[in-house]
Amino acid sequence: MTIRILLCDDQALVSDGLQMILETDPAQHVVGIAAEGQSALDLAPRVKPDIALMDLKMPGMNGVQATAALRRAHPELPVLVLTTFDDSEWVMAAIRAGAAGYLLKDTPRERLITAVKETVAGKTHLDPAVVGQLLNRLNTMPTDPAPQRLRLGTLN
Repeated sequence: MTIRILLCDDQALVSDGLQMILETDPAQHVVGIAAEGQSALDLAPRVKPDIALMDLKMPGMNGVQATAALRRAHPELPVLVLTTFDDSEWVMAAIRAGAAGYLLKDTPRERLITAVKETVAGKTHLDPAVVGQLLNRLNTMPTDPAPQRLRLGTLN
């Protein structure tokens, strides 16, 4: 099976490089490239991707907005964020928008290829560089008291 990929990045050089990297795996094929969010929404029904690889900072509709819109229009389409932004605000916004994973653009080639395959298979990927920030942010958020069964030490 060939994985059909929709690349969403406003920098042509980055998109071209990602396409070359992804297509070193004969099981992966870039079927469309969108330079902004609205283009991704327009392309998705025509190219029928198995996954969207999404940058976050793009002109017009940004990657968070595009992720949310793609997930509403195509709930079966996983969106894997690939960006340079490791700020916890961006990570949280992308996850809330429905991203299936969040990787940074310095991710090694083989890890990216594997992440695409596994995301299509239903797995989640978070870049190790953002996990610590995400946990710190979650730890500083107000929480509800633990459910009764956790306070009593029972998990059944």
